[in-house]
Amino acid sequence: MHKKLFRSRRNYMVAGICGGLGEYFNIDPTIVRLIAAFSILLAGTGLLVYLIAWLVIPLDPNR
Repeated sequence: MHKKLFRSRRNYMVAGICGGLGEYFNIDPTIVRLIAAFSILLAGTGLLVYLIAWLVIPLDPNR
């Protein structure tokens, strides 16, 4: 089966990016959120990556 990356409609806090990544990689979205928070706080580039992902990754049409 072919998996596709979508923004989550069930597991979201802001835009569903971390929830979608968690569902895609089959890991807890909290871990993805922690990694995103650390990358935003420490490097600052995480915010830019998050915003680009928000624009590029579509919402899950099935949920």
